[in-house]
Amino acid sequence: MSLIERQEALTSLEGLLASAIMGKGRVALVSGTVATGKSDLLHTFAEQAAELGALPITATGSLAERDLPLGVLGQLIHDAPLVMEERDRAMALLEEGARTVMPTASGGEPLNQVDAQIVHSLCTVLLELSERYPLMIVVDDVHHADRASLLCLAYLSRRVRFASIVAVFSHSTHGRYAETSFPTELLRQPHCRRIQLSPLSQAGVMSVVAEQAGKDAAERFAVEWHGLSGGNPLLVSGLVEDYQTSARSTGQPPAELVPGDGYGQAIVSCLHRADPKMLRVASGLAVLGHPDSLDRLLGVGQEYVSRELHSLSAAGLLSMGRFRHESARAAVLAELDVGERADLHRRAAVLAYDGGGSTTAIADHIISAGRVEETWAVDVLEDAARHALREGRVGPAVAYLRLACRMCVDEQQRIRITTALMRAEWRINPSTPTGHFPELTDAMHRGNLRGSDAVVLAKALLWHGRFADAEEVLKHLGESGEKLDADTVTELVVTRPWLRCSYTPFLSHLPQVSGEQSRAAILSVAAYRRLESSITLAAVLTRGPREEIVAVVERILRGSRLDEMSMDTVESALLALTYGGRPDKAAPWCDLFIDEASSRHAPSRQARLSAIRAEIALRQGDMLGAEFHGRLALDIIPMSGWGVAVGGPLSSLMIASTAMGKYDVVNDLLDQPVPEAMFQTRWGLHYLHARGRYSLATDHPQLALRDFQRCGELMGRWDLDVPWLIPWRAEAAEACLRLGRPDQARRLVEEQIRRCGTAAPRVHGIAMRLLAATSEPRHRPMLLRQAGDLLQSGGDRYELARVLVDLTDAFHGLGEYRRAGMIGGRARAVAQECHADPLTRSLTRDGDASTVPAPGGAAETADVTAMLSDAERRVAVLAAAGYTNREIADKLYVTVSTVEQHLTRTYRKLDITSRAELPSTLELGTSLPA
Repeated sequence: MSLIERQEALTSLEGLLASAIMGKGRVALVSGTVATGKSDLLHTFAEQAAELGALPITATGSLAERDLPLGVLGQLIHDAPLVMEERDRAMALLEEGARTVMPTASGGEPLNQVDAQIVHSLCTVLLELSERYPLMIVVDDVHHADRASLLCLAYLSRRVRFASIVAVFSHSTHGRYAETSFPTELLRQPHCRRIQLSPLSQAGVMSVVAEQAGKDAAERFAVEWHGLSGGNPLLVSGLVEDYQTSARSTGQPPAELVPGDGYGQAIVSCLHRADPKMLRVASGLAVLGHPDSLDRLLGVGQEYVSRELHSLSAAGLLSMGRFRHESARAAVLAELDVGERADLHRRAAVLAYDGGGSTTAIADHIISAGRVEETWAVDVLEDAARHALREGRVGPAVAYLRLACRMCVDEQQRIRITTALMRAEWRINPSTPTGHFPELTDAMHRGNLRGSDAVVLAKALLWHGRFADAEEVLKHLGESGEKLDADTVTELVVTRPWLRCSYTPFLSHLPQVSGEQSRAAILSVAAYRRLESSITLAAVLTRGPREEIVAVVERILRGSRLDEMSMDTVESALLALTYGGRPDKAAPWCDLFIDEASSRHAPSRQARLSAIRAEIALRQGDMLGAEFHGRLALDIIPMSGWGVAVGGPLSSLMIASTAMGKYDVVNDLLDQPVPEAMFQTRWGLHYLHARGRYSLATDHPQLALRDFQRCGELMGRWDLDVPWLIPWRAEAAEACLRLGRPDQARRLVEEQIRRCGTAAPRVHGIAMRLLAATSEPRHRPMLLRQAGDLLQSGGDRYELARVLVDLTDAFHGLGEYRRAGMIGGRARAVAQECHADPLTRSLTRDGDASTVPAPGGAAETADVTAMLSDAERRVAVLAAAGYTNREIADKLYVTVSTVEQHLTRTYRKLDITSRAELPSTLELGTSLPA
């Protein structure tokens, strides 16, 4: 590094040397705090000695050699070009002084006459040498020199005034060595000059950065370079090193200035160059993070701490009593001995507790200490974990609870903490808590597990398919004979509808509570939301969706956040919307909570929400989205961690991949072992459905029928036989058609339609497509048009594409090639939008209706456009894109009646009877309103 903002100091030294060459000896004391460039200045000056007409002899003080008598002076003698006789005499004097004189001198006793004679003789060697050559005597870090050498250097400095010698010493202005008499002795001499080096200015820092990393880097982070370094050249170089490392690793300049290892090492290097007191105070500050109570932590006086903090600030390491960046603090902590660091954190924890500090701050010190013996430590860790979970800091909460478990000696309290730990670990990975099952089960048998914790344990066991153990826990809870407390009653009341929706066979094992107990237990808003959302989901899966479901669920979701207990609330509410036929309403809410789970570092929750998002995408016909979210869920949590719930993301991924023609992917997924217990849960129904869809797609209708029928049997047995959960009858009907059983297929379809009513337009549309397949060819277009309208309303683009493909075939079979061409084009567009490659391929097979050229081609497209007014064309474009009449009215700011009138005129002009027959050119060639 060039001597940026040090040129004036170098010029002063050159002037002093010029005087010395003229026979007027001079002394210079170069002062400054640690790492301000003193050594660079002296080395540069020494390198220029020959050019300036002088002979340099140099030495460097070292803390490690501070007790070596005459060590620094010996370096000068060894570096001096003495003749043999002079060198022998000087070496003998050094040996004699080290053996006899210096122990007395280093012990602080005054020198006797013999000692003074040795000092005089050694200095005379250098004075005589200067008579032959002008000398430049340079001693770096003179504050680390041994006392004997300092006495000799002081003696020499007093006698150089009329010799051809310039003596230059670098000296740190902060530390205990600043209090020695050497600098005072020098500065008393009239021929001595003090040269003070200050930290670099912002302009100086930018010049250093520009020299090392380029002008662009300096200008981009001008404020940051100076703010993080405090003008300390060594810290600037550390920052530049980190900047260049980042640039090399990414291949482009960093977007922000982030201190790393280089900066941290520079901080440590500064501290090791400084007085040990500075390092001690810096270590204490790194542990506390603030200067308050630092004197009590270190067991020293406040004056001591204030002095060293001032020195650290002057060196650029601190700002406002704190490290300039967290990486500096981390580097200092890492430099501490493990035992010393633990002891400081242990004392800091006690200080924070006695001073009324936050439980989080105390707990962090306890974690860093490993453990403390104080009786309050476990309670502090437990409270800090509760705060961390509420704030979404799951990792620290787990660490607090794990240490609390190890330190706790009270068994009941330890079991309570273990249950909380199981819940917290669940947010990160559901497979982790399995290690606590034996301990909690044993505690239950000994009567040390609270009732509410027993319910939580049972739910965790169910997730992992350990149904026998879960039954035992619930049975023990029901037979305990103890009066149930309010928390236990709350868990039982909320768990009942939750079991009803997901683990129906185990509902009978849950202990009963009276209505009066239920009403008395649900006291908090959070508990009420949990109950209301699970009851709403259970109602959807047993009685069907109601008109007010959207308002109820959105009210629940608006008041929910992913804190410690609300995941069940959010999950049930989202599923109620999804199964209730409103995936369009569920999607934005689910995306919002996925983002929240990601920001709270709760991967388990993110994965569970992604599994729901995949199911939402399936019901919207968004196969690419279903594939993405299903795969994401399984990437975040491996299949082994999903337990019986693996059927959720797995089935969504299988159905989406099947629809997109990725049969090899599905085959690999089916090779993955799944728990047999899964088939006693709601997720097992989804898995059977997905496997059946794959069997149909790969021409195994008998296998598909078996899976669909088993799915129906379980749904009937559990009283969950509703079409909006899984339309197993429609799926079984398609399998029967493939097997050549049209009568059985029709009976299944008619029963499916009867069960749909008006609450499930999506499933109704799916069933109508299959009803058309069992009907006479001349009736099929009408039925398929009805199916298309229903699926437009239901919002499932993939099932709409299937209807359009069948409608294309139907018109082709009737010889209506013009209509077949129009519908085929639209079918292809929708199929491509869904990435449904098998459907797209079916439209391009030889002899397919879509390959028959429509009369007129592009000219007819223009004719169709010309036939419609602007208002009719705008309505038709939106209708072809799948919007309902109400949505079209809202977008175009007209009434629903106006939309209906425009559509009626459009159908008449185009000689069609429903929106399913609208030409694809309207959708693809016209811009939609925003």
